[in-house]
Amino acid sequence: MEIIRRQMYLDHIISVMNKGMMLVLVGQRRVGKSYILLDLKKWIKENEPTANIVYLDKEHKVGDEIMDAGALYRMAIENLPIGGRNYLLVDEVQNIENYQDALRSLYTEERCQIIVTGSNAYIYSSELGTRLGGRYIEIPIYSLSYTEFLEFHKLPDTEDSLQLYLKVGGLPGLRHFDLGDNRQVSDYIQGVYTTIMMRDVVERANIRNATFLTNLAKFVADTTGKPVSPTNIANTMRGQGDKITKAITSDYLEYMSNALVFKPILRYDIHGKRLFEQTFKYYFTDHGIRNFLCGFKVRQSIEKVMETVVLNHLLMQGFEVTVGALRNGEVDFVAERDEKRIYFQVTYLLASQETIDREFGNLNAIQDQYPKYVVSMDPIGGEVDGYPGILHIRLRDFLKMSF
Repeated sequence: MEIIRRQMYLDHIISVMNKGMMLVLVGQRRVGKSYILLDLKKWIKENEPTANIVYLDKEHKVGDEIMDAGALYRMAIENLPIGGRNYLLVDEVQNIENYQDALRSLYTEERCQIIVTGSNAYIYSSELGTRLGGRYIEIPIYSLSYTEFLEFHKLPDTEDSLQLYLKVGGLPGLRHFDLGDNRQVSDYIQGVYTTIMMRDVVERANIRNATFLTNLAKFVADTTGKPVSPTNIANTMRGQGDKITKAITSDYLEYMSNALVFKPILRYDIHGKRLFEQTFKYYFTDHGIRNFLCGFKVRQSIEKVMETVVLNHLLMQGFEVTVGALRNGEVDFVAERDEKRIYFQVTYLLASQETIDREFGNLNAIQDQYPKYVVSMDPIGGEVDGYPGILHIRLRDFLKMSF
């Protein structure tokens, strides 16, 4: 089995290993957590040949005998002697009953470095805090970045490749299919989406109104990047024939967010320096799934897709991202990490002076010295007359940048 190394994640995991914390890789199904764990196992064997490794795959038949915390604990102590350089790697740990009991015991004994993966709906952050008591570092795993997409599909860095990425998204499993065959791409994404919705949402949350859940997902796909609240969603969908309440809408949005189908982004008052907690903008964690729900009509919603890939590129780099609210406008994204802050506007093309004044003018209204960027599909970037200090970047260049 060929494993394509996702260096960004491997480097992150290595940097925090053996520092007294459990590591938990979380993310939407089929974004590659299992392969990253396998690659880590390979790296440990190559770089620490005397290390003891217990690797358990609970997604497949291997490891079927390890069904509960007691069995997991016994397996670990039999193969990982105290005092050794020990690693316990468990894929899909949520499939082991009361797994947290074994992990806490092994952690207390300082027996091994624990690294596990799990489908996010089953070991979501709020549950991890309770189950593991703050003894862990959560490492989010995302679908492929643009540069990873090029590597996985052996494509050159061209405008055609960018357009293909914007259309099909970054699910790693697509590398086994012909990206030029719309039927193959659609069938694969539909299979992934259905699995996520059935196993991580419907079954987990005991959803009874699956029809509304489907309609809600399509509504969010269609309104990507627009500020919405459970109240206005419920009102809109009641007008379309769905007899639904604000409370149910809010619950269903939370269930899909927990499964990382999409991510709610808060709005931030730049001048007042406060968060608005009543309305969110929702963005899909994989824009291919979003496009699938909209019938792959990418041209009609190109700015929504662009905003999604810009957001996810920033999240992959560890930024906390909000939408910036101004008195007379909005900034698409405010990205913050440590002491760093960056502002971003995203637009399809700077095709008119009116568009330039809107996109650059909003950034120009922010009276601080943090970096400010406008991202578009225009063929040439750089500074724009009348707006010194605000840099225009082509999307293709942006998706290759680290900030």
